[in-house]
Amino acid sequence: MTTQQFPTGQKVKVVQQMPRQNGTLATTVIGTVVRYEQSKTGSWFAHSKDGKLWLDRLVLKKDDGEMAFINLDQYTVVEPG
Repeated sequence: MTTQQFPTGQKVKVVQQMPRQNGTLATTVIGTVVRYEQSKTGSWFAHSKDGKLWLDRLVLKKDDGEMAFINLDQYTVVEPG
């Protein structure tokens, strides 16, 4: 993923899905892109940059002003909003 996929100021719809035995749990967030970043966690993960686990994160500002920090994974779908 690159910052070109998530330009600052673009409105997007993010659907995060969690597969479960009894179907899929989905959460939707709609907001304006503030930034896309790769941030390291406090978790240790062997053979990665700086010995930490790095996550792709999308920071959105929702219409009500709330900031949403969304970790992106293989189950996350980002669409133009």
